[in-house]
Amino acid sequence: MISAPTLTDVPHPSVPDTAPSPGAAVQRMRDGFDSGRTRPLAWRRAQLRALRRLLVDNRDDLREALYTDLRKSATESDLTEIGILVREIDHTLRHLGRWLRPRRVPVPLVLMPSSARIVREPLGVVTVIAPWNYPVQLLLAPLIGALAAGNTVVLKPSELAVATSTLLARLVPAYLDREAVSVVEGGIPETTELLAQRVDHIFYTGNGAVARIVLQAAALHLTPVTLELGGKSPVWVDASADLASAARRIAWGRFVNAGQTCVAPDYVLTTPAVAARLEPLLVGAITDLYGADPKSSPDYGRIVNERQFGRLAAMLGQGRLVAGGATDAAELYIAPTVLADVDPASAVMTEEIFGPILPIVTVSGLDEGIRFIGAREKPLALYAFTRSRTAEQAILARTSSGAVGLGAPMSHLMVPGLPFGGVGASGMGSYHGEGSVALFSHDRAVLRTPAHPDVLGLVAAPYARRRTQLVRRLVSTLRR
Repeated sequence: MISAPTLTDVPHPSVPDTAPSPGAAVQRMRDGFDSGRTRPLAWRRAQLRALRRLLVDNRDDLREALYTDLRKSATESDLTEIGILVREIDHTLRHLGRWLRPRRVPVPLVLMPSSARIVREPLGVVTVIAPWNYPVQLLLAPLIGALAAGNTVVLKPSELAVATSTLLARLVPAYLDREAVSVVEGGIPETTELLAQRVDHIFYTGNGAVARIVLQAAALHLTPVTLELGGKSPVWVDASADLASAARRIAWGRFVNAGQTCVAPDYVLTTPAVAARLEPLLVGAITDLYGADPKSSPDYGRIVNERQFGRLAAMLGQGRLVAGGATDAAELYIAPTVLADVDPASAVMTEEIFGPILPIVTVSGLDEGIRFIGAREKPLALYAFTRSRTAEQAILARTSSGAVGLGAPMSHLMVPGLPFGGVGASGMGSYHGEGSVALFSHDRAVLRTPAHPDVLGLVAAPYARRRTQLVRRLVSTLRR
């Protein structure tokens, strides 16, 4: 029997003794929610505007923290962390009133003249546990939806992104309602204590090992959980595609944030003939993005820590080197790397890479490629570069994934109206746009039945023959 993982199985750095108590933070958020302060639409909008100010006012400090933690360039931080949040806030503010409007639903004839509607109500206290790879975006994006839905929130930033965690712990209480949003910093003990609290929703972004721990903890209180995980997102490329364009877009998607992105293209599936043409184009695309020496590029990041560096460095010899392969342990640098002729049973093809390594796997054609994808866990995203509508339709009909990108990787994240989330091992639940408000709300059924006429008299005892026949006739009418 395989034992369930615990948080001690997952390496974390030590945590300062001054971290606030998770239990106390949750209780304060419970008191804040019970006070009713979060329910008015005006309060929700005010908090979203305050969060927007936090991002805009402190953009330089956020950039600096992200550079310290991940060597992210200022432009990349603006695009993938700060800017995407500002756009999400603006979209939410523009549409929130409509999203929260009660929705009328029809009432069966037997209950007329009753009226029925669905009212979105906040869940209560939400816990958000964020990862280190996008430590601003993936902490605050769920917060946008949770606040818009009228909840109080406990934020747990990643302790592996130390500079960003420290900064957000200082900024959040300076801008947002302290009785509605709290930040808990720390590592294993704090996360364990936080998961032991009774809350109304847990939102976790990270890996599958910790996700199992989160689910086990949530089960004790029957707490609903959203899991945003990852997996191996494949890219199909066929001969009909514009290969030069495909190479540029695949290289961008794979190597942004030094490959440490859950929806990055994880491997390329193509035929041997297309692979031979694609390989030099990928080499050229990497040079176009980061120059002849990516190590000196101001736009290329670093691996988060030594543990991840060692894991990734061990994968570099698991295929024929097409590009990259250089490392510098002192700088946590791994060059943008492309591997060919990889063994499907090797670690680079059985584990989520989560780093700047792109394997190319060759198959005989689309049918074998679809079977290859289907034999593995359902991915968070699936990408395809083809001009064939038949190929597109086959991929959509015969595969399953959290999202599909036809002609571009990762770009679906930029569309607020599209849900973002996984399926199967790549996650459960989705968010962004109205989906975030729906995720952190309960759709409450409300039926209003007037005292007169006595509509329930038709279905209540004693059941006279004539009344029973009338009820049967009404039910029969509804079924037709």
